[in-house]
Amino acid sequence: MPNRRYLVIAIFTFCLAACSTTPPAPVIDRLPSSKTTKTSKAKSPLKTVSNRVEYKAGDWRPDSYTVKKNDTLFSIGLEFGYDYKDIAQANDIAAPYPIRVGQTLKLKTLKDQAAQEANGENSDGVMTFPLSSTAGISESAATTVVALHEPKAIREPYSDEALKRPVVVTKIVPEKTAVTSASNNVALAKTPISPAKSEAKPETKTTMPASGDINWAWPTKGKVVSAFNEASNKGIDIAGSSGQTINAAANGKVIYSGSDLRGYGKLVIIKHNATYLSVYAHNSLIVVKEGQQVSAGDKIAEMGNTDSSSVKLHFEIRRQGKSVDPSKYLTMN
Repeated sequence: MPNRRYLVIAIFTFCLAACSTTPPAPVIDRLPSSKTTKTSKAKSPLKTVSNRVEYKAGDWRPDSYTVKKNDTLFSIGLEFGYDYKDIAQANDIAAPYPIRVGQTLKLKTLKDQAAQEANGENSDGVMTFPLSSTAGISESAATTVVALHEPKAIREPYSDEALKRPVVVTKIVPEKTAVTSASNNVALAKTPISPAKSEAKPETKTTMPASGDINWAWPTKGKVVSAFNEASNKGIDIAGSSGQTINAAANGKVIYSGSDLRGYGKLVIIKHNATYLSVYAHNSLIVVKEGQQVSAGDKIAEMGNTDSSSVKLHFEIRRQGKSVDPSKYLTMN
């Protein structure tokens, strides 16, 4: 009997020694994988730099222009596809916008601004996007952090009654609404928006289409009596009757309305984007003002024969100030 007791003690001692020689469990790094991936990834820049350089390289317009005889600020604006008021502002010229032969006008600022607009930027160099799209915006800017009001748990002692009671699930309420209670009445009230957000309002400017994305429409009905000729006719001439409606060929902004350009009579010029202008000449009556936003099909003038020997519309499309054949842009009439 004593020998059996000693045998049990010996076996137990052997087991303890065997357990003490077991190697420790390996240590595993349990850090979230998202943290490691975020630090390793660098934010990629917006892929617009190459496009912007390409646009500027393809812009034929000079950085400056020396005034010649018979030039006016209006004719220079039309020649280079700029708003004459923008040229005046860039060169500190006040109304009635006098210029002199030999004077050098700076155009580089306007050229750079046109390049920015063509690449989806505003005049401050900040990228702009349609309100319905977040393409090209970083996740931190596009994602709105929403604070949640979570339900609070209430402790109560264990009992059979508490165990049988059904669990009530409380729906999480976003920050947009706040739950308030008064006299046991629960009401939903909208959380006021912070002042910073309320002041930021989208611009009211009409969005101009990107270069090449313009859907051109015929400005009026009639027979084309003179086709485009780069040397002698900068556009097309459409015959019609006096007082016939002249419509905007595409969405844009009226940048000129008057009769200051020799040979054009009563004239309307519309800027459609950083690249394209349209010209409507020889009108009898102009019904739009400078700075007015127009849509395709809006009435802008009535046909006439001012500075012309016949009643017609002289219509031009200009790309960066250079005249192009309108028939290549317009659909069949």
